[in-house]
Amino acid sequence: MGMLQPILVYITLAIAVGFIVRKFFLPKSLFVSKGAHKRKEKGCGQDDCGCH
Repeated sequence: MGMLQPILVYITLAIAVGFIVRKFFLPKSLFVSKGAHKRKEKGCGQDDCGCH
């Protein structure tokens, strides 16, 4: 039981650092899916209101 807490702390720290690196330091083009490009080109309806 004494070793469980440090392991959980390191796992939590690794997840937090990974999130910060992904959010602020890596380019967003790495995480855009192919479906997002199709939705962006198509718009949100017939008149493309620009609400998204």
